[in-house]
Amino acid sequence: MTSLAGAAHIIHRSDNVMDRVNSSTDDSALDDGDTPELSEVAISKHLATSIVASGANTNARRLSSVGPDFNYLLDLHTFPVSHLSERTRRPSVIRADSGTETIATIASSLKDSVPPTRTQTFESTSAILNQTRPLQYEESPTVTDQVARKQNRRSIIQFAALCWCFALEGWNDGSVGPLLPVIQTYYSVGFSVVSLLFVSNCCGFIIGAGANVWLNERLGFGKVMILGSLFLLATYVIQSPAPPFPALVVSFLFAGFGMSLQGAQANGFVGSLKKNKSPKLMMLHASYGMGAFCSPLVATQFSQARHWSFHYIISAGIAVSNTVILCAVFRFKRQEELLMEIGQEPSEDAFTTTPTSVNLYQQIFNIRVVHLLAVFALIYVGVEVTIGGWIVTFIIRERDGGAAAGYISSGFFGGLTLGRLALMYINKRIGEHTVVFIYVLLSIGLELTVWFVPSIIENAVAVSFVGVLLGPLWPILVGHGARVIPAYLFTACMGLITGVGMAGSAALPFITGILASKYGIKSLQPFLVAMMCTMVGLWALIPKTRRIA
Repeated sequence: MTSLAGAAHIIHRSDNVMDRVNSSTDDSALDDGDTPELSEVAISKHLATSIVASGANTNARRLSSVGPDFNYLLDLHTFPVSHLSERTRRPSVIRADSGTETIATIASSLKDSVPPTRTQTFESTSAILNQTRPLQYEESPTVTDQVARKQNRRSIIQFAALCWCFALEGWNDGSVGPLLPVIQTYYSVGFSVVSLLFVSNCCGFIIGAGANVWLNERLGFGKVMILGSLFLLATYVIQSPAPPFPALVVSFLFAGFGMSLQGAQANGFVGSLKKNKSPKLMMLHASYGMGAFCSPLVATQFSQARHWSFHYIISAGIAVSNTVILCAVFRFKRQEELLMEIGQEPSEDAFTTTPTSVNLYQQIFNIRVVHLLAVFALIYVGVEVTIGGWIVTFIIRERDGGAAAGYISSGFFGGLTLGRLALMYINKRIGEHTVVFIYVLLSIGLELTVWFVPSIIENAVAVSFVGVLLGPLWPILVGHGARVIPAYLFTACMGLITGVGMAGSAALPFITGILASKYGIKSLQPFLVAMMCTMVGLWALIPKTRRIA
């Protein structure tokens, strides 16, 4: 085996009888029995002068080398042939000094064997490529769970921030009713003049509804939310020292503008969610009801105090916390970025593009269902705020209630909160589109009892149940809008619908004030019944599903 000449092996140096070997001595193999004790040295390739096999013993190989710098015998230790591969043992070349028998043996082996071909040894390149599969990288379950938990935690934080924002809006609306009689007394104004507060508030909502579409495109969700919170903060700073009546009217304009922006953006954000959208809408608006429930409890106490306007100092503190929370949670980002952070990919409709010549406002106004939902929202929100704002005056004037009548307003908003949470199962069981008719018709019946039954207790209980039944309507409206409005226009459309709806929270109470100045506050109940009947007719015109043109 001449192939051993290229390998580096461990060899031994003679320690006994051999002192020297003459350079003229022929290279010969040592007998198997004459193996001396050798020490390890490394032999360089250029120093090996000959390698010979040891006769018939093929299971052991010896190496003797004589070089110009060596005066001792070198020998390989035993290396079994069984350790060599078939390729190593197979004769691969005929040396020039090979004998006749060796040549014949090699020729015979080549004749009997089938010469290997490329097709027998390797597959073609195309076949290999066809059998390969693309690499698929999968994250470990631990990493996936961590990402999912982080996204879920961020989603909860975002939703909690929006709920706090809505609680502030409910706090603002709930404080108007108990403070309205004391505002009339403090400024010595009648129903018509005090209704200017609602007119100013209505103008703020309308301006906010129109500006929201443009601001959403230019600034994005996070910045618009914070802008709205700053306007609310400015409102309470103006109201806290009981300013002159014109300044108070301007403050209600700021409040309407700020709430319009925040309400539109928050409804659009939650309405765009793909997971648990309906329950979250219910809880979002339940937080509004919770704020409106707590506010009359505090405002009623301040209405009996000398410095009634100090109630707005508490409102300013809540507004500061709202601004800080919105900055920390949403970090001035757009809605698409925030949804990506919670693991929600943009919907296909979100990538729908329209010609640049088509104005965004024109696209929105061309959708018929947007007009219907906007008018329904205007009447619904108007009825809701009218009951909460004017029911206290009605109980005091028509039922001889005292200052504690402010708690009836709290009962109404408490029912509003309870209805949005407790009726979710019934809404799903019956169907959200159908259940609206049931709730509104029952509310009409309860309002008739308030109209004709002269009992403070019965009226208070009936008003609370009206709040329970009307509570789910706004979340249902937002969820239904997400189904019938294209996704890429939903946030902008929802901003318009919410702005118009919030305008109703000022318009209908203003109309109530005009009617009360002419016919007395007893006109409140027939006006509410008429508005509820209009809601039934409007909802019947709204389609159940999206109509593809």
